[in-house]
Amino acid sequence: MAKIKKRGESGAAKNYITRNQALKKLQITLAEFRRLCILKGIFPRQPRHIKRANKGSTAPTTFYYAKDIAYLQHEPVLQAFREHKAFAKKMNRAIARREWFAAKNLDDHRPQYRLDHIIKERYPTFVDSLRDLDDAISMLFLFANIPSQKSIAPEITTHCARLCTEWQLYVMRTRCLSKVFLSIKGIYFQAVVHGQEITWLVPYMFTQTIPSDVDFRVMMTFLELYQTLMGFVLFKLYTDENLVYPPKLDEDMDNQGAGFGSLVLKAADADVLSGKNNENAPQVAEAASKNAIVRKDGKKLSARDVKRQIARLAETGADDDELPPLDTAEDGEPAEDDNDTFVAQTSKHAAQENASADVLTTLGDLQQQASENPVPTLFTRYVFYISREVPRAVFEFILRSFGALPDHIGWDPVAGAGSHIREDDARITHHILDRPVTDGQPLEHAGHRVYVQPQWVVDCVNARKLLPTDPYRPGQTLPPHLSPFVDDREVARQGGYVPAEARAALGLEEEAAYEEDDEDEEEEETREADTAATPSRPALEALLADPHGAGLLEAAELEAEAAGGEDALLALREAHAAAVKAAKKKSKKAAVPPALSEEAEAQDMAKMLLSNKQRKLYNSLNRASGKKKEDKMRLEAKKRMLSKKKTKAAP
Repeated sequence: MAKIKKRGESGAAKNYITRNQALKKLQITLAEFRRLCILKGIFPRQPRHIKRANKGSTAPTTFYYAKDIAYLQHEPVLQAFREHKAFAKKMNRAIARREWFAAKNLDDHRPQYRLDHIIKERYPTFVDSLRDLDDAISMLFLFANIPSQKSIAPEITTHCARLCTEWQLYVMRTRCLSKVFLSIKGIYFQAVVHGQEITWLVPYMFTQTIPSDVDFRVMMTFLELYQTLMGFVLFKLYTDENLVYPPKLDEDMDNQGAGFGSLVLKAADADVLSGKNNENAPQVAEAASKNAIVRKDGKKLSARDVKRQIARLAETGADDDELPPLDTAEDGEPAEDDNDTFVAQTSKHAAQENASADVLTTLGDLQQQASENPVPTLFTRYVFYISREVPRAVFEFILRSFGALPDHIGWDPVAGAGSHIREDDARITHHILDRPVTDGQPLEHAGHRVYVQPQWVVDCVNARKLLPTDPYRPGQTLPPHLSPFVDDREVARQGGYVPAEARAALGLEEEAAYEEDDEDEEEEETREADTAATPSRPALEALLADPHGAGLLEAAELEAEAAGGEDALLALREAHAAAVKAAKKKSKKAAVPPALSEEAEAQDMAKMLLSNKQRKLYNSLNRASGKKKEDKMRLEAKKRMLSKKKTKAAP
């Protein structure tokens, strides 16, 4: 007889575990559990049968995979949490006893943990880390612009700003920036790095008001992970470009607000690549401590701890580079148990080849990447001056990413040091201005410069060519700023709304139906205006209401001759012709061709043969298509209304 299965020992009840059970199993608090799940990338799961997973209970519960929780039991960071709990008890006891020397000694030996192993687990290859870089860069830019407060230490803001500047330096050097869009939320950028599209958001440099309902504990955990990830990625990117990482910081220029000019890029020589250079060891140690070693309160490690860690890493690297000696007997012959014991020794070259096999790039991929993102030299031949009201860091980044030379970009001294161009320099070709200019205020300097608004730079980048500067002059109404992230051809193919400017750029023809609607509306408005201007004429009104009515035309002609003679008769005939034309168009729209009616009947017959699930899916698709058409018609009507108002307001 088969053994009877006990309830709750197999299936969903065994595969899933509730959050309270996970807390008891790991013996940590809820805050530490959330922190650990964020770092390890573990998230709640929804069982198919909640009642079975919850062992008969229907109470709302959060479930996790039991294997994920078992996986967390062996996490080194979990042990660090437990050590920190013991450290906190000792620290509180020392402070309560006023043993300041013991408290200082405990603080110097505060428990610490590294996130290197988590980065290697979550991102086995470099391409995997690039694919998950969008949120990381966006959050780093967010914290770089947030003012420091109680929950955000000044060191965190400085570190985020440093990582963002290093990322922008790499993008400018490789010129991999592809798209820019000025939106209400901020400025969207997209770069193509190693074939991967990376999109991030940079907030505008306004005074930030931090809301009180934001849980900064969760955000700081994500930031901690993203800082470590960004350090790994930047080290790899700089090393591939034969650059020393981290770049050297000129503190004097940084204190003067030089921006990108405060970081000095240096090519890596043979000693740097081999690791024999001792000159940059303190900088590398400092970067490693920032990116990999995380303290609970954000406090820096002592120099002694950093040196000890560097020595340990150097010893580990030396041991890895040495091959294990072959066990031999005294007479030089192999040992007896060599044939029985087999240890696989994987060479480093084979490991590198296996790691790069997933990211092998073919010639076709290179050609496609070059055609999609050619090396931009759009602004190489020009000299720019950025006015003080324009965000210098943003537009310096855009200009240099598309070929502008660093010594061909100038700005007002108020915006920071490091400008190579003065405002009265005769070499300036484009002066970027973003303030209202009155008629009495002249805009004249030496040379043949052109004054443009900042949108001109972004539109040129998205169009991949230099656009005319007349529509972008100060005081002019700017043309629509179209998003480069929308495929207008695909939207037009699916029947969505495409702005007229995008249609003109793509060479698409305007739809004749909307033009005819415009003509009909204009004719109707003209006819209504003529009717309102003329005195009450019942025969004319009856004729316009029914252009094909028998005897109405003759009565209207007699009425027109009596009212105004030949002029009134001529106006009557024009109004009658317009009414006949409008009636024909309405009859054409109302009449359903036989082919369309047959097609509709065929669709109804096919719909009857569908199953219930397929019919619901078909109806939902039809509703989505109808909603898209309604949105398109609404936007078209709004565009026509705005254009009419603009035409009427024009002198």
